[in-house]
Amino acid sequence: MKPVINKGRWTAEIEGDFVVFLIGARFERWHPIRSIRDLGGNRSMGYMLKYLTEHPEKGLLGYESNFFGTNVVQYWRSFEQLEAFAKDKDDPHLEPWRAFWKRVGTSGRSGIWHETFLVRAGEYEAIYGNMPTYGLAKASKVVTVAEGRSARERMRAAAK
Repeated sequence: MKPVINKGRWTAEIEGDFVVFLIGARFERWHPIRSIRDLGGNRSMGYMLKYLTEHPEKGLLGYESNFFGTNVVQYWRSFEQLEAFAKDKDDPHLEPWRAFWKRVGTSGRSGIWHETFLVRAGEYEAIYGNMPTYGLAKASKVVTVAEGRSARERMRAAAK
């Protein structure tokens, strides 16, 4: 199905603070199948994102990922909800996380990384030109951009 293109200039609008969580993996060059197993196999990122999409009460607002799912941008309602998901033994993160460290340890054969950013209300700027609903707009609300305003002016207006 062809995505619907929002023609013109658009921005994202979200109420309150939110969290941007970047996460990714490094596959072992000569043994990608082993890296897939190291990174959780069928309990990997795709499985967790499907679970989180089916359980919006967990706090995931939306996400974008590259073709292979090795880099994912996630948008969360709060750090507390992200942390609760990561630590809850009944959610599909903790067991694969522990299993990764048992399998790989410090061998260096496969890698994982993440970065977490707390974004305070109004302290963000996003622009989408002739794009389908994407990124933060997909995790919030897409609205038209006021003509003739710069990124700095939009940031200043949002911070008020």
